[in-house]
Order: sequence, then C-alpha cells, then structure tokens
Amino acid sequence: MSQTVLQQSHGPQFTRIYSYGAARGDLIVTNDDLIEPINSSDEWIRQRTGIITRTRASAGILAVDLATDAAREAIEKSGVPAGDIDLVIIATISNVQQTPSMATVVADRVGANPAAAYDQNAACAGFSYGVTQADALIRAGAAHYALVIGAEKLSEFVDPTDRSISFLLGDGAGAAVIGPSETPGISAAVWGSDGSRAGSVGMNATTIDFKNGDATWPTLRQEGQTIFRWAVWDMAKVAKQALTAAGITADDLAAFIPHQANMRIIDELAKQLGLGEDIVIARDIATTGNTSAASIPLASHRLLQEHPELSGGLALQIGFGAGLAFGAQVVVLP
Repeated sequence: MSQTVLQQSHGPQFTRIYSYGAARGDLIVTNDDLIEPINSSDEWIRQRTGIITRTRASAGILAVDLATDAAREAIEKSGVPAGDIDLVIIATISNVQQTPSMATVVADRVGANPAAAYDQNAACAGFSYGVTQADALIRAGAAHYALVIGAEKLSEFVDPTDRSISFLLGDGAGAAVIGPSETPGISAAVWGSDGSRAGSVGMNATTIDFKNGDATWPTLRQEGQTIFRWAVWDMAKVAKQALTAAGITADDLAAFIPHQANMRIIDELAKQLGLGEDIVIARDIATTGNTSAASIPLASHRLLQEHPELSGGLALQIGFGAGLAFGAQVVVLP
C-alpha cells in the first residue's frame, strides 16, 4: 500500500509590522483622584512610578470596544483591505466573558469575518506573544495578514484601597497589522515563563470564590519589590538575548519600547542595556498608566506620532508580567 504524502502550506520568508492603531480610555484620572483611599500623595506616586495621569474608560466602554477602535485605525493606516485579514489575535485579561472571545467579535466588527480569531492571556507579555504567533503563522502559510491587538480595561479589577498596584492601572488598546515582507521585519523571539513565581502578581481571588460568596470581586495585586527585581535583573538579560537573536547590538536600535510597567523599571532597563542618548525610549506610562497587554502597541503608536523619523528604524520591544511571562523581539518600525 503506497503512503499518501500530505500537502503542506508555505508562506513568505519574512514579515513586518505595517501599522499601529490606538485607543485610550476616555477619562483622564489624576493622582489626586486616587490618593485618599491609599493615604498617599501625588508626589509619592510620581516618584515611585513616574505616572502623572492615567486613562480609564467610562462604565459603558468595554475592552472589546477599545480593541475595535484601535483595530480600525491600524487597518486604515496599513493599506490592507479588512477582508484580506485572515488572522485576529487579541492579548487580554479583560474579556468580561469566558466565551466568546473578543477576537471573533472584533474580527466581525472590522470586516475581517471569517478570519481565524482567538484571545490569548500572557498578561503584560501578551502583545509580544501575539506578534511572535502572527509572524510564525504567516511564514508557515497558515495566514496571510494578521491583526494583533492588546486590549485592557484594568479599571474593572482595581481595589481603590490597594497600595501595591491599583494606582498604576489604566485602560486602552493598541493594534498592529502584520503581513509579508521582502526583508526581515520581525526578529526571532525570546519568550518564556516562570510559573514558580506566579503568585507575585495576579488576581487576589477567583470568580468561583466570588460566586460562592467567599470573596469580593477579584482585583489585581502584586508583590512590588519581587516584581521590580525580576523586571530589572531578569528582563535585562532577556532583552540582551533578544538583541543577540536579532543579530544586532543596542547601538543599532532607534528605539526601546518596553512594557510600560513603571518608569523606574524602564529607566533601570535602559541603564542595564547601556542605551545611548540617541535611542528614543517609550515613556507612555506617564500619561496612560500601565495597560498590561496594550502598553507596547500604545507606546509604539505614540512614539511614531511624536517621532515620525523613527519609521524604518529598529525597535526592541519587551513585555513582562503576570505568569510570570515574558517576551521580547526586535521589530522594524512601520
């Protein structure tokens, strides 16, 4: 009996990011708005985090709505017809339903139906994970054009009295369209996780606890010093590995776009990498806050608005957070 050989799909050799889109919460929340329940001050928050204000969304605006708005801008700027997008990945921890996924809803809203669509949860590393997946799936021939979105409404999970993370959090969505390229536009990823430290940041209860009346609504908590040390020392190593994987040095970068977790972390990472003064560093956290999976695309979008000369340059992006999950790669800015 002769053996049948299954046909395999093959895609382009390289991919790149075509465009970014962004949507931030409609409310500007100042430090003064938050300090009373945590018995703090505007100065304390600024010194500790670098945050001056953060954006949050009104009650009637969901993460899926922010994702839709960001996606529409990215698609319009990409020049790719929405109907040609056949893969939609949304990185989020903010879907208000276990199912259906936000991605299927957004795919339909933006005109990409019947694209393959799914949500994934790698928290603050989620956008980097999504870029890695889109790049691999397009090059494998499983998709032609991908829409990758980080979308969060973290204000739904804030305890106003919590001093560990509540004042950091904001709402927003950032999107990118990814497709074929004649030259490499997305480098090999350095990604992974450390579940042994999963308890360092995450929800303080489960929805089952809430349902059973054993807990109030789950909110986010973190062990600040543990996360700070991990982000600074371990993630500096990951960032350096990503540069090596891309075959470049820090001097080749035009921009550094880390997860917008905390300005002190951003500054320390830049120091550890030895970034020169000519390398532009994303600091979107100052007025947007920490938006988890949305932070890298939001920061990238703002960076290109403020520095259009960066287009075509190399940017190192690195996401890290709950899980503990991390992901980094070098990309060519659209």
